[in-house]
Amino acid sequence: MKKERLVYIITIILSALYIFFGNKAANVNKIDYSSGNPGGTPIKVQVTKVVNPDYADVIYPDFVTEDRVILFEARILSGYRKGEIVTAIQSIDSMYAVPPREVAEGDKIIIYKNQNGNAPDIRYMFAEYHRMDFVVVLWIVFFILLLVLGRKNGVNTLISLAFTVLSIFYVFVPAVLNGGNIYSWSISTCIYIIFMTLLIISGFSKKSLAAMIGCSSGVLVAGVLAVITNSVCKLTGLTTEDSMYLLLLNPDNPIDLKAIIFAAIILGAVGAIMDVSMSLSSSLAEMKEQAGHMTAAQITRSGMVVGRDIMGTMANTLILAYIGSSLSVTLLLAAYNSATPLLMFNSEMILVELLQAVAGSLGILLTIPLTSVVCGILYRSDDEKTKYKPE
Repeated sequence: MKKERLVYIITIILSALYIFFGNKAANVNKIDYSSGNPGGTPIKVQVTKVVNPDYADVIYPDFVTEDRVILFEARILSGYRKGEIVTAIQSIDSMYAVPPREVAEGDKIIIYKNQNGNAPDIRYMFAEYHRMDFVVVLWIVFFILLLVLGRKNGVNTLISLAFTVLSIFYVFVPAVLNGGNIYSWSISTCIYIIFMTLLIISGFSKKSLAAMIGCSSGVLVAGVLAVITNSVCKLTGLTTEDSMYLLLLNPDNPIDLKAIIFAAIILGAVGAIMDVSMSLSSSLAEMKEQAGHMTAAQITRSGMVVGRDIMGTMANTLILAYIGSSLSVTLLLAAYNSATPLLMFNSEMILVELLQAVAGSLGILLTIPLTSVVCGILYRSDDEKTKYKPE
């Protein structure tokens, strides 16, 4: 028990050090993108009064326009200016296919520095509705259920989840934005997530060791496949408008979009692959515990039997997740290319989604036999281990 606690504490400390020093390394050559945000720091406010819903008549007195401009007052909800009342405008362009909802009293919204040159006396303008409150409530419910149902494992899950989120947003994302090597940073992030998660959840044991080896192997397969496909399929990485904006963030040292595809594939697959490897490793460990004497071959065969049931649902999980994330693009391309499916499936947008799905699925498929073999070696009975030793 003391050994397990020591490993747990060491893992927590090393994880914290990785986040701290990883962030330092990621920001060594920090690039300032603040010039791309002329609106300044966004401010969370609550609308207290709609002063003039037809303010466009005031700022465009000489023009007849269908654009809407709404003048309103709002109370700042956070920061050192909390409680202060400010005046702002909401501009609704008539060209919007689906215009945003007009602000109303009681709405929580986000404002920033006014960029409308026709209303210089108004300091702020509407940016977006503040929608996170309900999402935060859902996360709180998730955390509570996790703690109630998972107890100690629930606590460990929350800790590992926190370190995973920090490794992505506090280390990997800054490294990419600051011109770091995306391939090396994505690989190191995946390795960190695998080892940290399994050590915190299961401790250092044969079960977690087998899952680590199997998962790392599966992610490696997905990564190698991504590199090969990038070359063979002549991908550019320009799949959406977001890709173009990303490319133009730093024209002097543009972000490698093909490397972004590589990172998306392995980061997207690591969770599912880790789930498969840990499920298989845990199942075989329990089987060995209950059955007693089992040879390496028996354990490996059992792993393959269990793995066949796992692989179908997990492959579906990845494919459906990627299709769901790009459903709008898929529907749009299907509509415009309904008579030419050959063109649709060769479109880079769709091809990248298919690549992510098949690379992750292949990683899962190969994780199953690899994890089964490793479990067979690690879990085999003691008498088999000494069978061929000289007396």
